[in-house]
Amino acid sequence: MFETVEKILNQIKLGEDSLFELKNLEFAGGLVPYRNSMSDELAAMANTKGGVFIIGVDDKTREIIGIPIDKLDLTEKWLRDIVTDLINPPLECIVRKISITDENDKDKNIIKIDIPQSIFVHKSSNGYFTRIGSSKREMKPEVLARLFQQRSQNRLIRFDEQIVMSTQLFDLDKKLWERFRTTLSPEDNNEFLTKLKLADYSENGEIHPTISGILLCSDSPENFIPNAFIQAVCYLGDNNNSEQLDMQDITGPLDIQIKDACKFVKRNMRVSGIKDPARTEFPQYSLSAVFEALVNAVAHRDYSIYGSKIRLHIFSDRLEIYSPGAIPNTMTLESLPLRQYSRNELISSLLARTPMNFDTVDTYRKFIMDKRGDGVPIIYSESISVSGKKPVYELLDDTELKLTIFAGGK
Repeated sequence: MFETVEKILNQIKLGEDSLFELKNLEFAGGLVPYRNSMSDELAAMANTKGGVFIIGVDDKTREIIGIPIDKLDLTEKWLRDIVTDLINPPLECIVRKISITDENDKDKNIIKIDIPQSIFVHKSSNGYFTRIGSSKREMKPEVLARLFQQRSQNRLIRFDEQIVMSTQLFDLDKKLWERFRTTLSPEDNNEFLTKLKLADYSENGEIHPTISGILLCSDSPENFIPNAFIQAVCYLGDNNNSEQLDMQDITGPLDIQIKDACKFVKRNMRVSGIKDPARTEFPQYSLSAVFEALVNAVAHRDYSIYGSKIRLHIFSDRLEIYSPGAIPNTMTLESLPLRQYSRNELISSLLARTPMNFDTVDTYRKFIMDKRGDGVPIIYSESISVSGKKPVYELLDDTELKLTIFAGGK
């Protein structure tokens, strides 16, 4: 929004509105004040339709005051601290330093803040605010309740189809989305991407990648969706206070995350063997079971829970996988091997069209995901054949699903 200097100057002349805010800062003792009120303004914009903040312009006279060159970094840090520390959950926005020429042909420095419409409801220093016209208003209880309901429904029902406003189509890697193209696919790239819901149009007619598009067709999803990665740790002992033998933040498209997480387990598990007369090996874990568990974790986790990631922990006697999000109300832990469910229908559908591109596991599949619902039964049967123990699912505080697979081997 307002991508060129010319468009910014034209909008400054018109003044503030629902999507545009001007702010001039005064520096006292080298420090920028107004932290609390600024947090309210930024959160209000994210709670409404998003918009643009321009720092360094008087909101009443529309005069470009500018920011001294030696205060630019200070101002940027001030903004970063506000969106991280004073707004909950932290606000995702794009902060840019821009040189602009005023009406007197003098170069001035300003800061432009692009704030996308958020998928969350943000609380700032003085409460919950929304934007009406060019001003903010604290939300009444009924308005706040309705906004929570709307954004909660969007996250939980069709979260993986929502657009990521801070992204552009060039953030998707063509070679990653081309693998989903068939002979029946539209030739036009935009039409193809939107039909597959890898991208979609915003209310202002701009096309952006969706959550699923970023997760499967971006080389670095975690740059746009915080914590969209697997944190893997291997411990020497049977608890997380013991020495860490190996650790890795596993990133990349979802299929690469599954592949690299399986490799992490393979290189860190023990494999014993006997020779009688040929060698027979006894691995600690069935990689087929681990593969199914990781597929389920990335496909069904709740990506709308801010700050949560999949965690893979390997101990001396067990392997644990923590996946953000509770199971749906109609499901129970006991019914997991008997029934199918999918929190992210689009992600599951795309993984079912993603070719198997590695041989870490012994599987008959041609594609990453099998939508017949065999995943949990395979986890159970394969793990029991290795360790003699049935894996255990647990629900932690209704926000995280934990799977424990017990180690086998001789």
